[in-house]
Amino acid sequence: QVQLVESGGGFVQPGGSLRLSCAASGFIFSRNAMRWYRQAPGKGRELVADISSTGSTTIYADSVKGRFTISRDNTKNAVYLQMNSLKPEDTAVYYCNTLILITPLWGQGTQVTVSS
Repeated sequence: QVQLVESGGGFVQPGGSLRLSCAASGFIFSRNAMRWYRQAPGKGRELVADISSTGSTTIYADSVKGRFTISRDNTKNAVYLQMNSLKPEDTAVYYCNTLILITPLWGQGTQVTVSS
């Protein structure tokens, strides 16, 4: 079954950290670039971070540069998002994403809430 399953979300105070994980199955993971998106309440879905198939190239949204780190383990078919120095404006549902040929594949999302 072709799918992405996110985990690791939760409630954290400002300044805290979380690590999101995305487990991939049903496709050749090592050939795919992977992305993390997020969607805050009442807003559109935005790209947070992108990592190339080998992990050699990463791209970040300006809003998370220096705080978030995307990584992957092609031996485990997994991609991660380490989030540090979290802010209330990082509150959102975070989604893992890739393209299967030209079709976007999305996970179910994991909620991250940053609040004091």
